[in-house]
Amino acid sequence: MYYNQKLEEFEAYLRGKKVAVIGMGVSNKPLLAYLHSFACDTTVFDKREDAKIDPEILQKVEELGIQKHFGEDNLSYLHGFDIIFRSPSCRPDTPEIVAEVERGAVLTSEIELVLELCPGKVIGVTGSDGKTTTTTLIYEMVQKKGYPCYLGGNIGYPIFTKLREMTNETIVVLELSSFQLMDTKISPDIAVITNIAPNHLDIHKSYEEYIECKENIFHFQSERGIFVTNYENAITRKLAETVPGRVVFFSSKTKLENGYFYEDGIIKKSEDGLRRHIITTKDIPLRGVHNFENICTALAATETLVDVDTQREVIQNFKGVEHRLEFVREIDGAKWYNDSIGTSPSRTIAGLQSFEEDIVLIAGGYDKHLDYAPIAKPILDNVRELVLMGATAPKIYEAVMQEVKKEKRQISVHMCDSLQEAVNTAKEVAQLGDVVLFSPASASFDLFKNFAERGEKFKELVKEL
Repeated sequence: MYYNQKLEEFEAYLRGKKVAVIGMGVSNKPLLAYLHSFACDTTVFDKREDAKIDPEILQKVEELGIQKHFGEDNLSYLHGFDIIFRSPSCRPDTPEIVAEVERGAVLTSEIELVLELCPGKVIGVTGSDGKTTTTTLIYEMVQKKGYPCYLGGNIGYPIFTKLREMTNETIVVLELSSFQLMDTKISPDIAVITNIAPNHLDIHKSYEEYIECKENIFHFQSERGIFVTNYENAITRKLAETVPGRVVFFSSKTKLENGYFYEDGIIKKSEDGLRRHIITTKDIPLRGVHNFENICTALAATETLVDVDTQREVIQNFKGVEHRLEFVREIDGAKWYNDSIGTSPSRTIAGLQSFEEDIVLIAGGYDKHLDYAPIAKPILDNVRELVLMGATAPKIYEAVMQEVKKEKRQISVHMCDSLQEAVNTAKEVAQLGDVVLFSPASASFDLFKNFAERGEKFKELVKEL
């Protein structure tokens, strides 16, 4: 049996400590049982009231006899703790947390402990778009090769409690958000930034802070680290200049001398100017240039671990991830796609550019204070009928109308009060050969708890048509 000295030392330190767990998300449910097994004096905190918290988590809190403080003033009870586990939804610079850390508490998180205590190799993926598809491809490649591996972070399952099962042969693949990286002081062995575009500006203090959080994914690497990123993104290309280890670029526009790129229907690897064809796009089930970029990213991230034949086999059999350009059904000759993951303009632009057909676009949702000017021209170039809903509908409408005025063109726009009305309207205006694309370019929190719930509701409504 593998002996993980770091884990043994941490668990010895943990035993009997007074521990605060902030945020009652799904990932913290197994954490509560784990802390209980080490006789920790645990208290849970959440700004939501009891009625809005998962009943299974409430039941677990009750079963284990854990103290709880819920509601807007929950952190006013944060005093005298040895360790604080922060969930991604809670900023580390929250005044009550800062005060407790200054008093001597150790602030950590599930992700930071996995990065610190995993005895094997960690591959971390972040970015504004393409994280989940890229992370899943990487995981399937290393799994297919036969490595003992775990998938975690924003997807998969909470893997902190799986550390005891891991060995030096283990590979952990993590999808990481800017919130998870915000105060991280350790970086993955292989770090990926798919791209960076404005996002989550309703929570981050500035775009600069958002970029700094992303930067943490490679900032603490050693010279043995590998950093994979997008050559076409000005921000990530600039960040690559500061990387301590090796940089591998990918691109969909530039014939790289070293790296992975997409050109003329072929994904290629270039090394010292010598090019090798990896796979033709006609053999790839995924649609869209952005997905070819995701494939290039996964190839680069696994090149030291997985042979090309295994990589190619995974790509040929990968049908995509739910809620990402997911085909739902065909109605009267129009194909309906669920792209609920389109939570920002850049994501929706990628979706629009994945189709050659005329598009009926359903967009709009919660306002994250993003700029919708960049999406106006792609909508005008690709969309025949625009169906808008939610808080961002007026912002998207205004951006599109500015572009209409500038280019002296026309587009049909329909304003709706609900997703049900939007789906019904799209059904009325869709024609034979159209693509009906649900890609909101906005978050879901105005009507749904997350993009997945929103996507499920969309599919349900479409299947009822």
